[in-house]
Amino acid sequence: MQAPEDSFLSHLIELRDRLIRALIAIGIVFICLFPWAKELYALLAQPLLATLPQGGQMIATDVIGVFLVPMKVALMLAFLIALPYVLYQVWAFVAPGLYAHEKRLALPLVTASVLLFFVGMAFAYFLVFPTVFGFMSQVAPEGVAWMTDIEKYLSFVLTTFVAFGVTFEVPVVVVVMVYAGIVEVAKLREWRPYMIVGAFVVGAVFTPPDVISQLMMAIPLCLLFELGLFLARFVGERSAHATPIDPPAPEAPRSPVADWTPLSAQQMDAAIKDLGAQQNTDRKPEA
Repeated sequence: MQAPEDSFLSHLIELRDRLIRALIAIGIVFICLFPWAKELYALLAQPLLATLPQGGQMIATDVIGVFLVPMKVALMLAFLIALPYVLYQVWAFVAPGLYAHEKRLALPLVTASVLLFFVGMAFAYFLVFPTVFGFMSQVAPEGVAWMTDIEKYLSFVLTTFVAFGVTFEVPVVVVVMVYAGIVEVAKLREWRPYMIVGAFVVGAVFTPPDVISQLMMAIPLCLLFELGLFLARFVGERSAHATPIDPPAPEAPRSPVADWTPLSAQQMDAAIKDLGAQQNTDRKPEA
C-alpha cells in the first residue's frame, strides 16, 4: 500500500506537470499571435475608434505602453484560445477523485459555464461597447477633444468583459442551487422582486459609471435569471420523480443464547460457596 506521504508527493508532481503543460500551451499560442499584436489591439479598439468624433484619437501616456498594451491583448487572447486545453488539464487532475454522478454533473456545467462566459464577452463587444461609446460621443461637450489612453481603455475592456462574463453565469448558478437542493424553484420565484433590485445594484457597482452600461447589464441579468428558473424547473421535476434511496434497515436486536437459563437464588449461593471452597483448597499452607 502506498504511504500517505508518497501519495501526496505524487499528486504535487502531477499538479506541477499539468500546470507546466497548460503554461506551455498558452506560450505557444502567444508566440503565434505575437506578430499580429498591433492588429489585435486595433480590433479590440474598433468599437471605440468607430464612434470617436472628429479629431478624437487614442493616445499612449506611457513610454513603453505602445509595446506592452498590444502584448497584453495577445496574451489575453492566447489564454482564451488555450482555455479548452487548460480546462482539460484541470479535469484530468480532478476527475480521478470524483464519483461517476459527480462527473456526469461536472462536465455539462463546466462546458455551459465556459460557453456562457464567451457569450457574455461577445455581448459586451458587439452590443454594449458600440452603444456606450456612441452615447458618450453624443454627450461630449463642445470643444472637448476625446482622447483615450490605450492602457486605460484596455483596463475598461477587461473589466467589462469579466463583469458580463460572470453575469451570464446566472443560469448555471440557479440550476446548481436547485439541483443540490439548496433552494427550491418556488422560493426563487418569491425572490424575483429582490433579484430585480439586486440586478440593478450589480449593474451600478460592476460597470462603468454611466446609465447605459448599467441598464445593459441589469436587463440581461434579469432575463438570465428567468432562463435559469425555466431550466431549473426541469431539474427540480426530475429530482422529485427520482426513486428515493431507502435508508438502511435498522439492525435487529440480538436474541440471547437459546441454551442459557437464569440461576435461582439457591443455585447462585451454592455456586459462590463452591468457588470459595475451591480457592481455599488451591491456597498453599503458610510455612
